[in-house]
Amino acid sequence: MKRITLSIVAAAATLSATSALAADLKPILKAPPPAVADSPWDIAFGGALMSDYNFRGISQSQRGASGTVYAESRYNVNSSLQLYAGSQVWAVDLPTNPSCECDYFAGIRPTFGAAAFDFGFIYYYYPKEVQYADISTANFPAFPNGNSTLKDTDYWEVYGKVVYDVIKDKIAVGGNVYYSPSWLHTGASGTYASVTAKFTGTPFQLGIGLVKDVGWYVSGEVGYYWLGTTDNVPGVFSPPVDLPDYATWNVGLAFTFAKVFTLDLRYYDTDLSKEKCNILTGDPRATITSPNFPTGNQSHLCGAAFIVALKADLTYKDSLK
Repeated sequence: MKRITLSIVAAAATLSATSALAADLKPILKAPPPAVADSPWDIAFGGALMSDYNFRGISQSQRGASGTVYAESRYNVNSSLQLYAGSQVWAVDLPTNPSCECDYFAGIRPTFGAAAFDFGFIYYYYPKEVQYADISTANFPAFPNGNSTLKDTDYWEVYGKVVYDVIKDKIAVGGNVYYSPSWLHTGASGTYASVTAKFTGTPFQLGIGLVKDVGWYVSGEVGYYWLGTTDNVPGVFSPPVDLPDYATWNVGLAFTFAKVFTLDLRYYDTDLSKEKCNILTGDPRATITSPNFPTGNQSHLCGAAFIVALKADLTYKDSLK
């Protein structure tokens, strides 16, 4: 009888221990798996189709259609600091006939409250350029209108930008400064500064196919370009030329839809005369209207322009993940 009692007690103890162990394991087995940390890396990419490629008030595509694509790698150090590097390719129609304008850039984007900054470096590369000038080393003689070109117009800039949200998601203002010690490899320094403003309106319903909610905004920019004196380049700038400074501005209305697309309708203009425009562009299509040849030529690349652009901008995390 004593053995039976001890056996019953041992069995009860074993059962109790097993039940306790199961009770201890139960919350562990039901606990959710640990959350996967969000990667600090992201990729932005996109492109645009445009009725004209206008860069700081001057057409880079002879007032014709153009296109561009870009890709940018991003690393978020934290919620207020981002590092980035990327490239962008543009279809151009320039005097030196490059196969493209290929931009390479990198920088850092710190944010302090409502102010978002951007500091970086950009290199403008024009592959397979051809020189047109009345010198023995040029590939071809100067253009029929007397304009000539350098053999290499690659150059670089450093820049600083800031955008400040006056009213979050409604009103923003900004400023930009770019500097190059040799604008278009001419030897002339170039400093471009501008101020920007943007008003974002309330989205409205369209309800046509995939386009339902449409956002919109009005934005504009006023800038000024300070340009220095070129190097002495035989057949092109001889003697050296004091390049003209100029003001430029743009204003436009844009519509955003399907989360990634933007239709931009924009007006551009400058205060450059057609003669000064010719000095800056070396336009092979400039017209001869003055006995002061070729500096009296007149180029139409810097005047008023209305440009339509359809853009697509995506990021891996927001658009594809």
